[in-house]
Amino acid sequence: MPRGKTGKHNREGAPLPVAPILQKFLKTYEKHCAQTQTSVCPAIRKDLKTSINSEQVLRKFVLVRPDDSQPSTLPISLEPLLMTIRDECYTLGQQICIWGLELSNPEIARLASLLELKGHATCPLTTLELIDCKMDLWSLGRLGQALQFSSLHSLVLDYCRFESEEMESIFSGLENNHRLQGLSLRYCGLGPRSGPLLGSVIRQSAICELHLDGNYLQCSGALALLRPIAEYAEMRGRGPPATASPHSTSPPPALPARQRGSSTLNQMTKSSGTVKATSGKKRRKNGIKRKIKGLTEAGPWLVKLYLADNGIDGKGKDGENSLLEFTQILTCLIKYSAHLRELDLGNNVLGEMAAVDILEALRARKTGKLPVLKVTVTPQISSDTFGSIWKSSNKSNVTRKRKKKFKN
Repeated sequence: MPRGKTGKHNREGAPLPVAPILQKFLKTYEKHCAQTQTSVCPAIRKDLKTSINSEQVLRKFVLVRPDDSQPSTLPISLEPLLMTIRDECYTLGQQICIWGLELSNPEIARLASLLELKGHATCPLTTLELIDCKMDLWSLGRLGQALQFSSLHSLVLDYCRFESEEMESIFSGLENNHRLQGLSLRYCGLGPRSGPLLGSVIRQSAICELHLDGNYLQCSGALALLRPIAEYAEMRGRGPPATASPHSTSPPPALPARQRGSSTLNQMTKSSGTVKATSGKKRRKNGIKRKIKGLTEAGPWLVKLYLADNGIDGKGKDGENSLLEFTQILTCLIKYSAHLRELDLGNNVLGEMAAVDILEALRARKTGKLPVLKVTVTPQISSDTFGSIWKSSNKSNVTRKRKKKFKN
């Protein structure tokens, strides 16, 4: 029989076989489902049996209602799974993914209690996915409170529809959150009013990867989101060379409020002249990688930003003026942000003028010796501009190194 991966140990310190642990877990889960008059989730049962047969630790629980379920079938509930994790003291799980369920207040309350235990949790979760789930205002508020004290590194709320008040409830636990690094809010019905909330969250948290595809932020909402990030990047880029060690795990200190207020972005004028590099290329790259990996301080640290299909064009309330203002903020971010590595603007009809500005910003970024930024734009622009943007944002550092070695 193959040797299994384990996480628990006996008194002598030797690892225990994982199969008996999971067999007992499955039995307890089925018992709790029977007690609560709910159905056993087929996906949970299948994953447990697969892990038992292969003697592999089960770290990801996927709770999903089967497509062929009948109205007379007992509902699938999150509560029996959480009760089992507690009763079995299961410490090996890291991810809980819930798809397409209507979550009750008691279920959210139990989930929140599990999240709030932080490093002392029975199951110290690092990833929580609530996809296409229905929750009322109380549940969102309770979940938001728990996020402040959780160990989560990634939170996915795709296809969960949010109104303004509901957004405020969930975002209350994201501000000043120094642990969460990934946030996904795809197709959540977010409008322009969500922009300032998102900007505030990014400014006061450690989130460095943000997925907002399929919403309707428009120019004004996207502008409110990008402004604090761009202002910070510009001040860093125009400031004196960094003196911190490139191997430091702490992010650069935040700029004083008076320096942020003097940014040219507040006056909405385009920056001109050559972009100044704050440090050497190799030095900057290594330093940023280490900072992102151990990020613990709040600040606008976006590394990946996905804004595809958000109605960012010149057709909104303020028309072309709003698009121009957004483009100014966007190009400043591209030119100066040493952290940003991926930017997706697909399915937003920015137009030829904005695309040309993006291309020029990418060239200025290269002049400033910043890391390569992958930019995705809609092909509804001239083929020359689209091709130039694609080439400018897809030249990897590996290719450059190989060419250099070849020449030598």
